[in-house]
Amino acid sequence: MLISTTPSIPGFRIVKVLGVVTGMSIRTRGALGRFAASIEALVGGRAESYISELKKTRDEAVQDLVNEAWKLGANAVVGVDFETSEILEGFIIVTATGTAVLVEPEQQGPQGK
Repeated sequence: MLISTTPSIPGFRIVKVLGVVTGMSIRTRGALGRFAASIEALVGGRAESYISELKKTRDEAVQDLVNEAWKLGANAVVGVDFETSEILEGFIIVTATGTAVLVEPEQQGPQGK
């Protein structure tokens, strides 16, 4: 599955637009994770525990997006946009939205140009 934040994919042409697809993931830090994050906050600097959790959440949202696109028969998703927010105390939400499409490689000329 090709995924792009741009409205097109170089070297491919869109032959059919199948619809908007969305993937979402909500994760929370456990008590131990929140404790580790609070220690990081006291020390200052990069909050590695939250960065790690945010990356997991983003990856899950992308996988959910891909699964929805597959259900529509897509082989690519273009125009992917990410939205991140937090609800309650420590619940991280990542939403990935894009357009599921069917693409095919662009044809090259007789000399391969």
